[in-house]
Amino acid sequence: MDTQQNAWPAGSLFGSHIPLAATLGLVPEWIGDDQARIRLPFQPQHANSRGDVHGGALGVLFDCALACACRAHDPARYGVVTIDMGMHFLQPCDGDVIATARCEQRGRTVCFARAEAHDTQGRLLALATGSFKLIDRHLQKPA
Repeated sequence: MDTQQNAWPAGSLFGSHIPLAATLGLVPEWIGDDQARIRLPFQPQHANSRGDVHGGALGVLFDCALACACRAHDPARYGVVTIDMGMHFLQPCDGDVIATARCEQRGRTVCFARAEAHDTQGRLLALATGSFKLIDRHLQKPA
């Protein structure tokens, strides 16, 4: 599967409605080939006391990008649950941040992914890894 953002409903991350992602204004840019790219547009309310992007906002961006990469093989069918995630912050940023994630290993129910965050000039800002449980939406019981 290889698709662009405009193939999905507005306000979703490649078919998944995530209210926190919408609140932060995350922009899904690309999904396919076990990868996903999501942008965090800089907004002053996402800043820390120095005016840089807050680490918590980067955490949400990474969690969403890693999760999307894990379900990139069939984004409409699968959701995920975060099992664990780790981040390493390398340098500050006071502008947009773009996270690119790749699913490195997909098992029947558990995936492992890694991601990088860059600013719009291409500087590496942070790294993350995570493990995620795949949830088949077709097997879920209706509410």
